[in-house]
Amino acid sequence: MDRRTLLRATVAGAGGLVLPFTAWSTAYAAPAQNAASPYGPLQAADANGIQVPAGFTSQVIARSGQVVPGTSYVWHSAPDGGAVIPHGTGWIYVSNAETSATSGGGASMISFNSNGQITGASRILSGTNNNCAGGKTPWNTWLSCEEISLGRVWETYPLGGTAVARPAMGRFKHEAAAADPVRKVIYLTEDETDGRFYRFVPTTWGDLSTGTLQVLVAGTATSGTFTWATVPDPDGSPTVTRRQVSGAKVFNGGEGCHYANDTVWFTTKGDNRVWQVNLANNTYELAYDDSLVNPGPAPLTGVDNVTGSTFGDLYVAEDGGNMEICMITPDDTISVFLRITGQSSSEITGPAFTPAGDRLYFSSQRGTTGSSSGGITYCVTGPFRT
Repeated sequence: MDRRTLLRATVAGAGGLVLPFTAWSTAYAAPAQNAASPYGPLQAADANGIQVPAGFTSQVIARSGQVVPGTSYVWHSAPDGGAVIPHGTGWIYVSNAETSATSGGGASMISFNSNGQITGASRILSGTNNNCAGGKTPWNTWLSCEEISLGRVWETYPLGGTAVARPAMGRFKHEAAAADPVRKVIYLTEDETDGRFYRFVPTTWGDLSTGTLQVLVAGTATSGTFTWATVPDPDGSPTVTRRQVSGAKVFNGGEGCHYANDTVWFTTKGDNRVWQVNLANNTYELAYDDSLVNPGPAPLTGVDNVTGSTFGDLYVAEDGGNMEICMITPDDTISVFLRITGQSSSEITGPAFTPAGDRLYFSSQRGTTGSSSGGITYCVTGPFRT
């Protein structure tokens, strides 16, 4: 029985009562442990320097500073957070530029037909700073987040429209966003060593211009129950948002964020953890901790962006580490899915699946050069579990 099932059974067995933390602690399983990959071992590096399991292939989609093939658009530097948005019979891949406004900060997109062929590319956001990660919305916009002090969330419109800032979502060092259509909220991570985990509750779902910013309140343990509290001043000035609510739980360097099936996962780079927030019963726990993998060594270090497959597997990209994308399965095992060789001065960013689940896009932010001008965006195709 995996930890999700165990938690549900524990809640049902308690007759809906809220248990004290000492009782809840018995309901949590250990974080994910090493196991063989369901796809088998990695093969030798291909012509692109990528090691993937048998049956999978990689291709280069775009390179920073070069024209996207089949278009006239020059791909941006330092590609970071990304997402896939359905478009007609094809899709769009959006990607942030983690650079300053004067160096092309913002976001771009590449459009594909149903066969995965590039049909266009363009800029969707300009003049912003250090757009690191973000998240897509159910209404097919892309939330591009500025990773700077008093940074903003920008809602962009890959299917047509002008990008607009959403200050009601808070001014802080934003990282990633994940939409929850059940509770009609957006979860937000904060890239500070004493960062917090937030949710934004729009006044009207589908309209992010107004609403309430809240922060997760919990104890100091790695598992337990939590509540949400309203942040009094989302502008973050003169008091930063993370210090406005007493008891708000501290997370060390919030990074990627992903929602599915009444659960939101997010990563913290300062302690190489993946957190699992169980929204149906207001509990949280560790899905992965590199210091708790036994026997080691831990496969996943430098945790960063995260996405999920339709099967329920989490794919976590490394910022550093061995330049790998690792996968955490629903039965709480972890293994390496792919490795990029010869790019140790880079990081893997922007993993995102196509609607059919058979293509995974991602970037190496600094490529083989170790410079933001050397970014490479890839696609891996193969028999992903769906």
